[in-house]
Amino acid sequence: MAVNKTIICTQGLTKAYGSKVAVNHLDLSIREGEVFGLLGPNGAGKTTTILMLLGLTEPTLGSAQIGGIDCTRNSIQVKRITGYLPDNVGFYPDMSGRENLKFTGRLNGLDEKTINEKIEVLLERVGMTYAADQKTGTYSKGMRQRLGIADVLMKDPKVIILDEPTLGLDPEGMREFLHLIKQLAAEDGRTVLVSSHQLYQIQQICDRVGIFVSGSLIASGRIEELGRQMAKEGHYVLEVAVHPCDDKFLSFLHSMAGVLAVEKEGEKFIVQSGRDLRKEITAFLGQNDYTLLHLRQKGGDLDEIYRCYFEKAEQESEKDDENRKSRRSSGKKRTGRA
Repeated sequence: MAVNKTIICTQGLTKAYGSKVAVNHLDLSIREGEVFGLLGPNGAGKTTTILMLLGLTEPTLGSAQIGGIDCTRNSIQVKRITGYLPDNVGFYPDMSGRENLKFTGRLNGLDEKTINEKIEVLLERVGMTYAADQKTGTYSKGMRQRLGIADVLMKDPKVIILDEPTLGLDPEGMREFLHLIKQLAAEDGRTVLVSSHQLYQIQQICDRVGIFVSGSLIASGRIEELGRQMAKEGHYVLEVAVHPCDDKFLSFLHSMAGVLAVEKEGEKFIVQSGRDLRKEITAFLGQNDYTLLHLRQKGGDLDEIYRCYFEKAEQESEKDDENRKSRRSSGKKRTGRA
C-alpha cells in the first residue's frame, strides 16, 4: 500500500555557528512508515539536523515538524512520539540490561506491570533475552545497539531516529541489526530516519535516501530514481573484463566517443563516460575474437550515485568560490579607479 502522509518535514532549516553553516536551508519530507537514509560524510551536517529535529538545538532559520508538532517550540511533545538512538548508546554499566529497560520505563511513566510485560516482549524481539541479566558494562557494541532498540521501543514511538547505528558492528551483527531496523517499518509501521556514511549497508534497507554534502541536501529519492537521473545527465560507469587484456582493447576504450576516463582495477577496466557504451564494446569484442569475462553498468549502485552527486556538488562549490573571488576582484578594481 502506498504511503503518502508526511510525518517529518523541514522548511528552510538552517543552523549556523558564526560564519560556519552546518545545515543550509534544508527542505526535507519523510513519509509515514518509510525508512529514510540521510547519507553523507562526517561533518556534512547530519547530526546537527537530528539535534534540531529533537529540539536539542535551535535552528538559526527555518522550521522542523514531526507529526505536525514544531520541534523547537514543542520539543517535549516531539520527544513523546520520537525515539532516538545515538551512535554510541549509553547505559548504566553496573545495571543489567533488564534493569536499564525498567529505568527507562519508569522515566516514561509506565506502571510496573506494563514495564515487565514490555521488557519480556522487547528482549525477545531484539534477541537479547539470553543477556538480559548481565551488566551492560560487559556488552559488546552489537549487544548495546540491540538493547538500544529495545530501550527506544519502551515508549512505543511513531518515529525512530538512528545516528550512525551500524558504526563498529561486525558483519553478522550488522546484518541482524539492519534486519531489525527494516522490521520496525515493515511490521510496526514506524517511520525510521537513519543517518549514516556507510552507503552499502544503508542501501539494503532504505525506501528513499537523501544525499547530504556540506550542510546541503543535494539529491533525494529512491535509489533507482537517482540512478536514472544520473544516466539522463550523462554519468555512466562501466565495469568490463576481457581476454586477452591487451593494449589494442585499451586503445579502443580510450578512442570511443564520450569516454571521460579509463582505470584499471584488478582484472577489470572501469570506464567513465557520458553515454552507454555496452553495445559498441560487445560489437568490437565479437569482431576481434575477444572473450567477454565481465560487463556491468554501475550507474544504479548507491556508492556510484553518491560519488557522482558528491563530485557535482564539489564542482559547483568551486565555481561559486571562483565567482565570489571574481566579484571581489572586480569590486577592488572599481574602487581603485574611483
